[in-house]
Amino acid sequence: MARYAFTLFTSAFLLFGVQPLVGRYALPWFGGTPAVWTTCMLFFQGALLAGYAYAHASATRLSPRRQVQLHLGLLVVAVGVLGARALLTGSPVAPGPEWRSTGSEALLTGRLLAMLAVTLGLPFFVLSTTAPLLQSWFSRARPGLSPYRLYALSNAGSLLALLGYPFLIEPTLTRSAQGWAWGMGFLLFTAGCAACAWDVWKRAAPSALEREPEQSPEQAAEAQRPGSWHSLAWLGLSACASVLLLATTNQLSRDVAAGPFLWVLPLGLYLLTFILAFERESLYRRTVWVPLLIISVGGVLRARFEGPHWPLSFQLLVYGGALLAGCMVCHGELYRLRPVPRHLSAFYLQVSAGGVLGGVFVGLVAPHIFDTYGEYPLALAACCLVALVPLLSSPANEGVLQRLGRLARVFLLAAGVVGVGIPMLDIRREVRVTARNFYGVVQVLEQGVGDPEMHLFALKHGTTTHGFQLAEPSRRHRPTAYFTPDSGLGLAIAEQRRLREAEGLSPALRIGVLGLGVGTSTALAKASDAVRFYEINPAVIALAQGEGGYFSYLRDTPARVVEVVQGDARISLEQELERGEAQGFDVLALDVFSSDAIPMHLLTREAMALYRTHLAPRGVLALHISSSHLDLQPVTLAHARELGMHATLVLTRSQGDTLRSAWMILSPDANFSRGDSFTRTASRVHRFEATDGPPPILWTDEHHSVLPVLRREPRERE
Repeated sequence: MARYAFTLFTSAFLLFGVQPLVGRYALPWFGGTPAVWTTCMLFFQGALLAGYAYAHASATRLSPRRQVQLHLGLLVVAVGVLGARALLTGSPVAPGPEWRSTGSEALLTGRLLAMLAVTLGLPFFVLSTTAPLLQSWFSRARPGLSPYRLYALSNAGSLLALLGYPFLIEPTLTRSAQGWAWGMGFLLFTAGCAACAWDVWKRAAPSALEREPEQSPEQAAEAQRPGSWHSLAWLGLSACASVLLLATTNQLSRDVAAGPFLWVLPLGLYLLTFILAFERESLYRRTVWVPLLIISVGGVLRARFEGPHWPLSFQLLVYGGALLAGCMVCHGELYRLRPVPRHLSAFYLQVSAGGVLGGVFVGLVAPHIFDTYGEYPLALAACCLVALVPLLSSPANEGVLQRLGRLARVFLLAAGVVGVGIPMLDIRREVRVTARNFYGVVQVLEQGVGDPEMHLFALKHGTTTHGFQLAEPSRRHRPTAYFTPDSGLGLAIAEQRRLREAEGLSPALRIGVLGLGVGTSTALAKASDAVRFYEINPAVIALAQGEGGYFSYLRDTPARVVEVVQGDARISLEQELERGEAQGFDVLALDVFSSDAIPMHLLTREAMALYRTHLAPRGVLALHISSSHLDLQPVTLAHARELGMHATLVLTRSQGDTLRSAWMILSPDANFSRGDSFTRTASRVHRFEATDGPPPILWTDEHHSVLPVLRREPRERE
């Protein structure tokens, strides 16, 4: 049994260890949004389904020796593919740069799926066949032992890989080193699989493996093929858990950072429920898990009331608890409906198909039928219904107290279904527009109606305000939110203009802004200025350019030129540099958020070096680092020291001393932030020398993690 256990554990570790690694390669090329991981998960689930289908067909249609020959052939080809990719790209799993996304949003999902298929398709497929195929081999070679515990061991290997990635692998190894280590692990897995194949080959010679033992009538009845009701139940339960997993991941990623840390934690909890449910039936007790689900639903309702500024630890506890309880209910009921080992390959095939259905729903269907993230409350409500159905029938000899307890759980679950379903219907009267696409959910809200001084239109991306404009005509031109004249960006623009005028030069500035919002920063421009925006989300561009008549900053700006470049800012700047079109910005502002999360690939050393090449000789970088959950100050200080620039932190506080915005200004001139524009402001200005501030944390394309910069307590931002 040891060789089967080792090979299954290794394959599961590799199968789930490579997923966050490949996701890290894909993230910067496809917008850095949670939808990137959702699409990756759709590919992984589809490949897993294909692997299970192969294992099922092989186990039911081929003799053991034919299975061995076919599978060893696939392994040899997969090793060859990994070797060829290592020669071409320098890593067994690294995609080539030709896969960078430069097309329209409609093609992003297909392009990402194609990249994953070409880069990792065959090796991932071979790994995905291991669990059902080797369990089938094991059950035929040792008919007296249950193979289901091997399935739990396989999930344990998956869980170890997922938990080890953000806490051990990602902080210590570069992407390239991870790729090579994974390639070496695949060779080790191949050797283990060959050892299992040799065991099957030897045992296939006697007739014991070729003929089924004679069965009693009772055994024959037990081994009958499961009915269509069982198949539908397997599909539905696994699909429900899959939707809850992906929706929870989206929920957490959109307000912190899309990356392995918040990808693997939900996936780890999901796998933990598989381990518990399939280890032994006694670990799933409805009297334990149903109350936990009820409590978790209450916590989710509280989290939604508190909003994104609730401490991250509480959010992880609440959403993680709901995921654990909901998936445990689904997988516990799934295990209760398991077939006899004779039909385990068909069972795993149906479970995998249900996972794919969940991935298709979240990744492809939900964005077209929901204009918000309606799949999360829908999945949680479905889990409540799964828990509720068995409670509707009263067991024999039920006492009065047991009946009262059961009815109380029925009532609370029904209330939970209603409670989590309400957010699917956005009944806020101030919502004027809601749009959802690959890059998230944007909404336009009208607030302060009836009060000329407070009447405004606000743009929200996810749960965070990305700018607002006052509605009263005489006040619409005023800069607001994070772009007021005393904000870090406002001071940087004003000081650059003052210095040029002091030297007798034209005050005209060339301003670049990564992230459009509603275009508020154009209100800081003068008539001679040119402003160039880089924005990836077409829905944001349409609203900022006046669609619906809510925002008019781009139209009303005094700037002589305003340009909007659609696409990922970093890719667009790289392409401009390749064409010899260095922009020469006097001020280049980074204000790129996906909800409250900053795409990390825009804050790496390589990205900062790119920005520097697009600056004028005395140009400055203005980095908006306001974040509820991440302390980005050490990262930006590290970049300042790498670039040989001087850093200044500008904190602007609103009424009530609540943090409003934090900008880090990087300038080649040590005295830039000592100019009149900075000294005459009420904003708090902190200048950093080479050894000042917290220990620097350098992010690079190859090596970065959010763990060192997570805040213990969230900070408020608008």
